[in-house]
Amino acid sequence: MTKYKTLAALVATALLATAGAASAQTAVTGGGASLPADLYKGQADSILPANFSYAVTGSGTGKKAFLENNSALFSTTGTVHFAGSDSVLSGTELSTYNSTYNVSTDANRYGALVQIPSVATSVTIPFNKAGSAVDLSVAQICGIFSGKVTNWNQLAGLGRTGAIQVVYRGESSGTSELLTRFLTTACQPADVSGTNLKLTGGVPAFSVQSTFANLFTSVPSNFIAAPATGGTSLYNAVYAVDGRVGYVGPDVIPSLVDATKVAKVKGFSPDEVSVQATLETAAPPTGAAAENPANWVPVFGNPSAGYPIAGYTNFVFGQCYKNATVGANVRGFLTRHYGSVVVAGVEQGPNDAAIRAHKFIPLTKAWRDAVRARFATASNAGAVNNPSTCASIGRPL
Repeated sequence: MTKYKTLAALVATALLATAGAASAQTAVTGGGASLPADLYKGQADSILPANFSYAVTGSGTGKKAFLENNSALFSTTGTVHFAGSDSVLSGTELSTYNSTYNVSTDANRYGALVQIPSVATSVTIPFNKAGSAVDLSVAQICGIFSGKVTNWNQLAGLGRTGAIQVVYRGESSGTSELLTRFLTTACQPADVSGTNLKLTGGVPAFSVQSTFANLFTSVPSNFIAAPATGGTSLYNAVYAVDGRVGYVGPDVIPSLVDATKVAKVKGFSPDEVSVQATLETAAPPTGAAAENPANWVPVFGNPSAGYPIAGYTNFVFGQCYKNATVGANVRGFLTRHYGSVVVAGVEQGPNDAAIRAHKFIPLTKAWRDAVRARFATASNAGAVNNPSTCASIGRPL
């Protein structure tokens, strides 16, 4: 009889161990932006933990899935725990979320929303037209992406001829938003006169849009949507037909400094050194400003320093999760991603090597420290699953 009791005890112990392991591996469900997708999941050096999923849908769908807790948009079930987005949450999106899920009288409270930069990125301009190095002026880029410039011979100094066809992202995309934010700031009325751009103040003008086609009353005839979601699809479409030009994140570009295939802009290549000059103009928020998620992601219009089409790709998390294991896993990831290690005597982020390998730019130490201190230090009132702030509330189990 003792033998069977011992066996039963061993089985019970094994079951408890299995349950504990399963709990530790509780899935953390997310998705969204395609621009950093390979950095996040699916590659040998991807940075998301094994129990984090990441559905590549584009930034717009990723934000919607998180804000509405609609996991069907990620082709799964259950709670959406986080999203990736190059598109910054709008004032309306933040206000709607807070009034729905972050009010003191609501029994179904999710708690605060956390929006933080993950890595910095450029938006590159790949083109498929043989010749010498291309350095585009602001006016030339405005002409191309407004539809005013339709032939390479309209671009002075490039020594090229033939029709231009612009390939754009068809879905809601943070990459489109980063590009159109630059165009909205940089382009003058003369650059885009006579085009199909929607009117602002009675004249055609760019506007900040995550869906590129929404720029126009009708999309110019020499524009074509990429055949599928994501930067790889657009990149391949550009190089499938002579004369095409498009816009993608840096991860899919073989060489960011080969200006015979990827344009310089205002004299700068979209490599790390020039983009860093742009990004260093913004510091993390402090004091009362740090309470607003909008202040945690700086945006850049047409900066004077470095390569101008640049910004951040971001994470969107909830502060509070009813599933304590999910909350702990999220906070553990934040602790690592925004932490510091010393390599060859130099302090850097633990994921910096992978970030650079995918041609993105790591956050500065000041930004890493600020994010970690506020959102990953458990004792901080703003931290993920802080026991006082998040007591009995959070995103559903």
